Amino acid sequence: MGVKVSVIVNVHNPGATADACIRSALEQTMPPDEYEVIFVDDGSTDGIGERLDTIATTRDNVSVLHLPHTGTPMRGRNVGLAAAAGDYVYFLDQGDRLEKDAVARMHERAVETDADVLVGRLIRDFGPPMAAFERGTARADILRDRLLQLLVPQQLYRRAFLEEHELGFTVPGGRMAEQAFVMRAYLHAKVIAVLAEHVCCHLGDRPGAEEEPRAMVKELKGLLTDIETCVGEGRQRDRMYAHWFRYAVLRPLLTARFADSSVDRGLHFRVAQELVEERFPARLDRYLPVQLRVVAAYVRMGRLDQIVLLSNSSKRAGLRADLTDMRWDAHILVLALTVEVLSGDGTPDRYREDGERLHWIPPRSLETKALDESVTDVTEAVERARVELYVRHAETGVIHFLPLTQHVERVQDGRRRVRVQIRGEARLDVTAAAAGEPLKPGQWEVHVRMFGGANQARSRVGSSAGPLNCLGVLAQRPRTRLVVPCWTDHGELGLAVEPRSFSESIALVSRGAEVKRLDGHVYVVLPVPYVPPSGGPPLELVLRSTGRRGREVCAPALVEAGVPGRLAGQLVAKVPVKRMMPPPDQLGPGAWLTSLRTAEEEIGLRFALEMRRGKIQVRPAAAVDPGRRSPMGRDTVLHRIGRRLPGARHMVRLARAGRHRYLKD
Repeated sequence: MGVKVSVIVNVHNPGATADACIRSALEQTMPPDEYEVIFVDDGSTDGIGERLDTIATTRDNVSVLHLPHTGTPMRGRNVGLAAAAGDYVYFLDQGDRLEKDAVARMHERAVETDADVLVGRLIRDFGPPMAAFERGTARADILRDRLLQLLVPQQLYRRAFLEEHELGFTVPGGRMAEQAFVMRAYLHAKVIAVLAEHVCCHLGDRPGAEEEPRAMVKELKGLLTDIETCVGEGRQRDRMYAHWFRYAVLRPLLTARFADSSVDRGLHFRVAQELVEERFPARLDRYLPVQLRVVAAYVRMGRLDQIVLLSNSSKRAGLRADLTDMRWDAHILVLALTVEVLSGDGTPDRYREDGERLHWIPPRSLETKALDESVTDVTEAVERARVELYVRHAETGVIHFLPLTQHVERVQDGRRRVRVQIRGEARLDVTAAAAGEPLKPGQWEVHVRMFGGANQARSRVGSSAGPLNCLGVLAQRPRTRLVVPCWTDHGELGLAVEPRSFSESIALVSRGAEVKRLDGHVYVVLPVPYVPPSGGPPLELVLRSTGRRGREVCAPALVEAGVPGRLAGQLVAKVPVKRMMPPPDQLGPGAWLTSLRTAEEEIGLRFALEMRRGKIQVRPAAAVDPGRRSPMGRDTVLHRIGRRLPGARHMVRLARAGRHRYLKD
């Protein structure tokens, strides 16, 4: 049987960062005689070449090709492709990591669908989520299935297909050449399949590369010619053109690099202006967001000065996503949201109202008299505004989109000024949210992304004012599992699937702790998301002082009834407290870190207690520094009394200043 898949890995001085990549390529579940790994060393000097040669001597399916340094992975990929023997090829970067069954799963799906290109699910820890993996498909469309978001070479290609159409990477090439290769493969492929059900590859960080403008334009022109050849005139071709107009031509003009480079930006602008006049007619502007429509208008007018002003005044948009309601419907978590895009200064985006039309309000520094009203019109964009809600696994980075019903609201904000909000309701089914499968155990973050009238932004879902719902439920698929909503110290919503223990489930929601002081004791009350029939194991609340003495105070904690529909139970600990000269077994002034102790384990809680001037407050544990020292040295009773004497702090500052001056002399 011949080789089914060739995995081509380009490396250059990776150090230890390539260990995960190498291991993942070698430890595939596909039998070694059915796939090969080709490492292409681009003139490395850190010893990786010799290391790979050693691996190749012990594994029959591994080969190493050594090239003189070119500074780009393009040539190495071409050389690896020429040496490949597999029916399919897969390109991998040195910072990437394959799942163990990735090659076998991708090959099986490619053969099943007869795909020329198969896009296996990709995961990355940076950038926006990849909406193309919302669902799998055996016949993907470039525009409908958002494949333009996936212009990365980490895909499975039929080798005969690449050879038939003479597809390869432009050398030396840059990011534009890489995207052009993938785009040409999409255009020529008879079948493109998307494997979304299983994670195939984790993308690593990639260093940014600066491309020479004229080389980039030459590559882009060739790609546009290919689009004209493969796609007939009409809306589909215009949308493809608009994508490259947006990301390759206009967006770089709003970057800080362009605005700060007074030497190179003139050349860059002239090249962009020539390209716009030659290949990008004004009819494409309707597919652009409003800021880029303004940039396109200034490019056609030759107003470099206005583009620089717009770049300097543009700040990254933010997002406010308020959780207005959260409740359980059986094992489905229902989330009600109000979402609004924020401008760069943190205030809500506002639009100018002109009858039934809405217009973007440009920065005051711009000369806007020459701009046509249609350039700033965002009425249709506001009507198309939408929200996407998704959960992300904190450890693996896996993302799943959630079903959402939503509607757009216009909110009056002064005379002829309007804000745009989206209100929606999402349903998170923990037994089927992972493409029809149950969510895997672990911590899941809840994120939201909004496409507004003028901006788009993403954020974590936060809580509104009021008590937090920490009620856990038992999901019955694939087995009985506890699922607990939890909150970060900044009020961001998460979901814990299958906590490891009873005490860990309490620790997850311990941010909602409260304290009450009564008759020489402080009652610490913690929410309990789920109370097992047995009532849970015996628990003890442990408080440790962050001062030099390192005191420890312990108190038994008992589970009591909670709030029906919002909280299964509450854990109450009665801790003795004394303000002046407390004995070792009583709480005293200072900061105290908290934890829960059982017979088997001790788990830190997410809050701390701080006693100052007889008052006890709950603070996030992250805000309490165990190594923090008192400004006046040791935190003794005399020092605490001294800090309350009039003028004591001023005298200490003068004494320290005089000491430092003496040492300097």
